[in-house]
Amino acid sequence: MTPPTHDARPPYQQAAEAIRSDIKAGKIKPGEQLPSHRELQERFGIANMTARSALRVLREEGLIYTVQGRGSYVADVIGPEGELIEPKRIERPRAASEAETDPASEEAAGTLAQALLEVREQLRTLNAEVQTLKQEVAELKSRQKA
Repeated sequence: MTPPTHDARPPYQQAAEAIRSDIKAGKIKPGEQLPSHRELQERFGIANMTARSALRVLREEGLIYTVQGRGSYVADVIGPEGELIEPKRIERPRAASEAETDPASEEAAGTLAQALLEVREQLRTLNAEVQTLKQEVAELKSRQKA
């Protein structure tokens, strides 16, 4: 799909919008790998750096994430409108005596939040590895049939 010539936006924004639409429409599902830079170049008739810029836009929006050496993947938590749903912060009600800020509690909460972010990143990396393994298994099965 070549971006429309009447669109005044830069090609990277047009490509990013087309990929964003594919994600929102469910054509590319959460956890699935996006096409490679080369495939994006061919699909949109754009340069390699333009394809990279399109992916950068989507990464900054939180719709995708990239695992170095593996590729880019659709973020794992997508809402009905295609938006990234961030985990909600759960706060317990505080008693009146706890009204003052407890620095130790805030530090513990910060440490826990950091740990959760690290676990989420590890899950994303593992998901990318699983997707790669699935592709390799499919290729091996198709070779055995041939």
